Amino acid sequence: MRKIKEIIVVEGKDDTVAIKRAVNADTIETNGSAINKSVIDQITLAQQTRGVIIFTDPDFPGQKIRNTITEQVPGCKHAFLSKEQALPKTGRGLGVEHALPEAIRNALKEAQTMDEDASEEISKEELIEAGLIGGEGARERREQLGLLLKIGFTNGKQLHKRLKMFQISRDDFYHAINKMDQEEKHA
Repeated sequence: MRKIKEIIVVEGKDDTVAIKRAVNADTIETNGSAINKSVIDQITLAQQTRGVIIFTDPDFPGQKIRNTITEQVPGCKHAFLSKEQALPKTGRGLGVEHALPEAIRNALKEAQTMDEDASEEISKEELIEAGLIGGEGARERREQLGLLLKIGFTNGKQLHKRLKMFQISRDDFYHAINKMDQEEKHA
């Protein structure tokens, strides 16, 4: 198994175990959402030398960690799991540690770099028209869109920013919307 060049940033030891079951890679553990300066320094060095993939849980604390690192260490790649992929087989919780090795490998393969300076492609009005903001079923549609475009789940406010950061083209956006609409018709 070929080693992944980038260092993968995860939340804790159980995530590292799950990553190492799926791929040959090095990890940095944040040990929670209150990331200290020494962890940020490690991530900064990793980004400068090998590159970084941020791979946090698909929940609020995971998003908070992702945002903190993105603000302080630009240029990192991002890997996402859906909430369904991060559920345990039994019991409660949500996290990378519960994901199957295949889901982890796929998420890492699809890792993308965010670009804060990307030109705006899709307007907020288009998001409203597509039923992604402010309406019944908008949350579910955003979740489905996040899976199709491999950009993770977002709230309505974050969606616009994430589409811009990942430079999702208007064609890719509407292709995903059409696919969602077709699936809804056949459901």
